[in-house]
Amino acid sequence: MINESDVVVGIGGAAGDGVASAGNTLALSVARQGQAVYAYNAYQSVIRGGHSWLRLRISAKKPLNHGDQVDALIALNQDTLDRHLQELVAGGVALYNSTKLHPSYEPPKGVQLCPLPVPDLTPAYKDLPVMQNTVAVGAVIGLMGLDFRGLESVLESTFAKKPQVVKINMEAAKAGYDYAAAHFTPLPAQLRQTSQKWAMVSGNELMAMGAALAGCKFYCAYPMSPATHILEWFAAHGKEMGICVRQVEDEISVINMSIGAGHMGARSMCATPGGGFALMTEAIGLSGMLETPVVVVNVQRAGPSTGVPTKTEQGDLNQAFGASQGDFPRIIIAPLSMTDCFTTPALAFNVSDRYQCPIIILSDLLMAEGNETVDPALLDVEFQIDRGELITAMSGGGNRREAGEPYLRYKDTESGISPRAVPGVPGHLHVAASDEHDEDGVLISDVYTDTVRRKKMADKRSRKMATVLEHLPAPKLEGPLDAEVTLVGWGSTWGVLTEAVEQLNREGISTSHLQIKFLVPFHVTEVSAILGKSRRVIVVENNQSGQFARHLRAETGIVAQGHIRKYDGEPFEPKHIVAAVKELVANGTELIEVLSTERGWQTEHPTGTSGDWTGRQVAAAVGASTLTT
Repeated sequence: MINESDVVVGIGGAAGDGVASAGNTLALSVARQGQAVYAYNAYQSVIRGGHSWLRLRISAKKPLNHGDQVDALIALNQDTLDRHLQELVAGGVALYNSTKLHPSYEPPKGVQLCPLPVPDLTPAYKDLPVMQNTVAVGAVIGLMGLDFRGLESVLESTFAKKPQVVKINMEAAKAGYDYAAAHFTPLPAQLRQTSQKWAMVSGNELMAMGAALAGCKFYCAYPMSPATHILEWFAAHGKEMGICVRQVEDEISVINMSIGAGHMGARSMCATPGGGFALMTEAIGLSGMLETPVVVVNVQRAGPSTGVPTKTEQGDLNQAFGASQGDFPRIIIAPLSMTDCFTTPALAFNVSDRYQCPIIILSDLLMAEGNETVDPALLDVEFQIDRGELITAMSGGGNRREAGEPYLRYKDTESGISPRAVPGVPGHLHVAASDEHDEDGVLISDVYTDTVRRKKMADKRSRKMATVLEHLPAPKLEGPLDAEVTLVGWGSTWGVLTEAVEQLNREGISTSHLQIKFLVPFHVTEVSAILGKSRRVIVVENNQSGQFARHLRAETGIVAQGHIRKYDGEPFEPKHIVAAVKELVANGTELIEVLSTERGWQTEHPTGTSGDWTGRQVAAAVGASTLTT
């Protein structure tokens, strides 16, 4: 919960207007004054043009999502001013270059228009129109109550090799800071400098750093948004960390090279969005048949096909369930937050090595490309590395069996886990191929498919899953077991659900929260014990068909009493969930679909109930301009 002053700044413009760079400058400036930041950028897949809308939530207490409202708007073009002026709350401010932008309608009551005469504030604007960004960032820093020195230090470090550029930007920023102080009323929520130190990182960067610290020695990828920044991080740091990094021609090559590296004993990882993962699925089965560990990250985006490539969604859960054909062990993990992206690879590598099977990590664009401040102390860790039953020349693996006993790569053990020898270890010659095989790796032909051999190997692989949950912490209920409402989510909705639960409890609706990270295998006993006593289970997810709700029912038999879904490409905000829960509690509807639009909120109720639908209450709560029944 945000107890400290909390400011949401929205920066909008066309692609190429410098929205991201202005946001990065602002984020670093406030972080250097001890403020925590959560940033989410809604942008289009065009190089130039289109609309970009970056929101930064700033508070001394770490924000868990990008918030419900906009307190300060920085409009870099007329389109942004037209779209987002209406979203400002009372006491909010709208900053814009008064020489080229003008409001086309009256702002909401209590909103302060802050026109900036940019050409008068910085002579450099004539040749560098992007200087309007620097002026506006300086102005908003002052209106939030923060010191100019934080921005000053960021400009100095950003343009350290160009003293003249530093001078021009410093003058423009200070002019904006001083002009705002002299002409505009400060924001009601004033931020104050703290001594907290922050590191500004994205979920993709945290995923890459966590993997590197967990012993990843091979990373392979084909550039595809929103997974590309993981490759970029490894490309920048791989050499110094002794990691082999390869960009290859397609995702088929990516996954096969990653499995090959794993087969040779290296911890290997690859990442792609759902479209690339579709090409990898046959080889996911190869990892299962070879019993070779590999970690595959699917950074979900809105599909199908190319879909909406720069928008977020939790739409690939079914794809992960069905990756490749046939039955074989796989483990599916969905990190809960950007910070969780840092620790999840270590767990994934350990479990993948121990159980010799593919691990699928389901991230998404919201976490992957979002940025947030992280306490550097959380990154100063040393992960424990468990390689499982791995035999190397150094490990003396030859002593693991009786003298004269042949090495059986796929030995039919009680646990289903067989000692895995790195190729080249003396005395451990074996065949590894995509065909079914016997214990010694010799391929079996069709003549054996009706005998015990095929069944024995399939059963052996299956037995590995019996003990996996011993290494995966069970989810825990946040809040009372007998709450009026229990919200159930998975993966990246954790932050927004946490805040929505706090709002609902403050408003008198007793609410608890269960967030699922481990999807396969599933903590059936623990989840059933919790939800079996819940009064009203409501599942929240960012997809259209309720993929997790189906999974929950398949695993536990529990049918949720309510569903809240959003699949327009934008993430949930706390107010969406709060309003939908109120509607479900008041009227007993089974499904609420929350769809955000550029100019407001639209709530859709597709279940076909008759009579007047009180979803208008939901629309009013979230400021809907249209309502469909």
